[in-house]
Amino acid sequence: MPRTAGIMTFPEFRGFTRKLILWNLGIFFLLLVLGLFARGAVGAIMGYMALVPALVARGFLWQLVTYSFLHQGLFNTALEMLSLWFLGSFLESIHGARWMGELYFVSVTGAAVAAVALSFALAPSIGLVGVGLMGSFGGIFGLLIAFGVLHGDMEFMLFPLPVQIKAKYLVTVYLIIAFASFFLSDRIYALAQLGGALSGFIYVKSASRRGLFIGASERYLDIRNRYYKWKRRRAARKFEVYMRKQNREVHFDQEGRYIDPDKNKNPNDKRWMN
Repeated sequence: MPRTAGIMTFPEFRGFTRKLILWNLGIFFLLLVLGLFARGAVGAIMGYMALVPALVARGFLWQLVTYSFLHQGLFNTALEMLSLWFLGSFLESIHGARWMGELYFVSVTGAAVAAVALSFALAPSIGLVGVGLMGSFGGIFGLLIAFGVLHGDMEFMLFPLPVQIKAKYLVTVYLIIAFASFFLSDRIYALAQLGGALSGFIYVKSASRRGLFIGASERYLDIRNRYYKWKRRRAARKFEVYMRKQNREVHFDQEGRYIDPDKNKNPNDKRWMN
């Protein structure tokens, strides 16, 4: 089996991935500057947009997505944005912006749902319903699992070590670390990461190549067309019965289209040539 070429540099910084990173960085620095003048306002924004399970249960459903645009610390933000750049740009260049964007936000939402579920499940013992989560780790884990599933044999340099590693092995290492963290103090973050990875895996296996939205639209149109055809055939059968009671014979084909008897009598008639 031929060896897959390795990825030695970051992909081109463009497309939806660039917009997503710029949105994240814009919000990060905006809150950073705002904190110099109105720290209370920043705290209010964080409480309104961060993922707080108790607030989600009260109807703050937008937090299932908005938490991914909030970040803490320059180092964590830089690490998340670099990961998003590498994974997002690579997947977008192959599968398209719509597919990558849907994968990212499905993973972000799946990670949030997993975190909320764990928070309420463990609420009697450790009380996590009031904890606020921030970061794009859920979406990144979704992109990571997609990278490992679809391009697992691709090799790239494990910076800063001069070692090449296959994507599927690196993804496995990250998942093991997240699973191990679940048994430590960062349970809610660990489960959110695993929830993002699971959501990404489900999306990769279930969505069409053109994206979940396009696939759902095509499925809807197919069901609608089948329903209309069924109604037409049903109406045709009823009309045949009605005309038979009037001592007249009319016929329809299997699609419910009327069969004109004059066409059968004179098939060379120019009226039926088109």
